[in-house]
Amino acid sequence: MMDPIVLETALDVGDFKLIPALTVVAMLGLFLAIGWFFRVAEVDDLWVAGRSIGSIENGMAIGANWMSAASYLGVASLIALSGYFGLAYLVGWTTGYFILLIFMAAQFRRFGKYTAPDFVGDRFYSETGRAIAAATTLLIAFVYAVGQGSGMGLMAQYIFGVPYEAGVILLMGVTIGYVALSGMLGTTKNMALQYIILISAFLVGLYATGFSQGFSNVFPYLQFGEEVAAAASIEAQFTEPFANASFYMWVATCFTLIVGTCGLPHVLVRFYTVDNERTARWSTVWGLLFICLLYWGTAAYAAYGALLYEREVGPFTGMSGQEADALVVLTTQLANLPEWLVGLVAAGGVAAALATTAGLFITASSAAAHDIYTNLYKADASQREQMIVGRATILLVGALVTLTALNPPALIAELVGMAFAIAGTVMFPVFFLGLWWENTTREGALTGMVVGLIISFGSILDAWFFQVGDGALQAVLPATSSALIGVPIVFITIISVSLVSNDPPERIKRLVRQCHSPEPMSRMQTAEEVAATDGGQNQPADD
Repeated sequence: MMDPIVLETALDVGDFKLIPALTVVAMLGLFLAIGWFFRVAEVDDLWVAGRSIGSIENGMAIGANWMSAASYLGVASLIALSGYFGLAYLVGWTTGYFILLIFMAAQFRRFGKYTAPDFVGDRFYSETGRAIAAATTLLIAFVYAVGQGSGMGLMAQYIFGVPYEAGVILLMGVTIGYVALSGMLGTTKNMALQYIILISAFLVGLYATGFSQGFSNVFPYLQFGEEVAAAASIEAQFTEPFANASFYMWVATCFTLIVGTCGLPHVLVRFYTVDNERTARWSTVWGLLFICLLYWGTAAYAAYGALLYEREVGPFTGMSGQEADALVVLTTQLANLPEWLVGLVAAGGVAAALATTAGLFITASSAAAHDIYTNLYKADASQREQMIVGRATILLVGALVTLTALNPPALIAELVGMAFAIAGTVMFPVFFLGLWWENTTREGALTGMVVGLIISFGSILDAWFFQVGDGALQAVLPATSSALIGVPIVFITIISVSLVSNDPPERIKRLVRQCHSPEPMSRMQTAEEVAATDGGQNQPADD
């Protein structure tokens, strides 16, 4: 039997806290109730919420889907422990959404299917491509969700005083339950609520810490300059660029997070849930606003947390991994805020982890039931069969994630970085070229995805098991930042192979042009349907 994980941490994880526990129980009960109320019986609702979500609600869902345990709890520690280098996470993740807004949101909505693998399979007229994309989606969902499970376990330890393992099982069980019940429709409703909870908790903790410690009293987003200077007097890397990390690693990390954002299936599927391309664009704008409300505050939390840790515990550069993963909650505790308020901040972390995990489970479910079972195995599968396979996938992936999260192979931020590296290297090039270059061929896309998998997943295996050249490979191709090398190679591969292979069929070129058409589309219409009425022909995939 696995030995229980015991944390040596300044975070008060030993005692049951009544008011925070009641808050979290009420929150979880509300999530389950919403899941039951919006329970689904049709695949349109299960995977794309009937394309009925408005721009503000979808923006909140994007924010909640994005604000993972790593973002909510751990980005502040990345800045506190890595200084200027930690800003790569803020710059990378935020810039990715600008690329989505300008180049991909409206085009994906006009394409108008159910899943990211749908795009690959139909755009590149290849069931093999669909299979590779579906398998990659499952891999990304698994790696990313393990990080969320770690955050759930840590927060459950603080709130309920239970062992880490029990916390992971408890909160993962709730997530699996309401996602399997409600599908994308209920999950989106829950995500909007989860965003309100997590951003409220985050801001209450930020303002209360700043006010109680004399750091800030009006606008903490801008009023933490003195605290940064004080932290820098203790540790220079807080303000000196690249004091303890190379410029190459900063660029590699930032670039990987940018392209990874644009390649994450659970992010891109949000554009399928709205009624038209204009709403898709505005969803991205609202999502950026809601994300910035949190990200902008993480730098203030980093400065506050570093000084309070130095004062109450010891050198903040010696902070343990578990403490770093929960720095936002730890900061409010070290500020001697009331237990109920610290518990509220912790509840926000739970909401963040649940929201991201729910989105990942939905994309895993659709990849298995829609892309693999229905499109590759049984084309005439009934809606009931698809619902059964989808829910079974949620249960299976949830169980595997829970088991892995009991003893995670890396810290939360590292696991999330690896998921982004896979998404950016494998998925982003085929999405981008598939939307913007009509001559991208099936052969080019397939070859590029295989090369991307070899580079990104090979780097992860090297980091975990092989350490080629005593870490020399990781210095050039780090597991969390492999896209800087991988993406250009994959782009070159796709373009080169496309140039020497036969052009795509005319119906595919017509489909790509339709993704950029200024003509409006109806809510349930797809680019394929519009292109077919304009001379295109419905033909099955070629392989």
